[in-house]
Amino acid sequence: MCDRSYPKKLAFQYLEDLKNEFERVNGSQIETAARPYAFIKFDTFIQKTRKLYLDTRTQRNLAKLNDELYEVHQIMTRNVQAVLGVGEKLDQVSQMSSRLTSDTRMYADKAKDLNRQALIRKYAPVAIVMGIVLMLFWIKNKIW
Repeated sequence: MCDRSYPKKLAFQYLEDLKNEFERVNGSQIETAARPYAFIKFDTFIQKTRKLYLDTRTQRNLAKLNDELYEVHQIMTRNVQAVLGVGEKLDQVSQMSSRLTSDTRMYADKAKDLNRQALIRKYAPVAIVMGIVLMLFWIKNKIW
């Protein structure tokens, strides 16, 4: 329908304009068309519109292309911002993970200390009593 170098956006815009105008002018008559060339008078609009879209450098067509570029720019900007946001969140998660790792080591060391203290509190009185009893037996054996 057009050269490969012709901007796709303009080609689709051309077809969209034709469709919209055809539906506006002949929308109610489409179902009742009985002969093959019932809408031949629409050809004048097609030719006028074709002339408008023929030169891609006209101000009207450049404005449409610029609008397309602006939309693409906005989409890309949002995508880059989303990627940067994900990167920042990954950095935060990495920092939290590092903190959790160091806190886990600290709690493990404290847990070992608490277990050792619990064992000392549990068995120290028994060991002291046993030590005193053994010392008394030893003193008794030495004296007698």
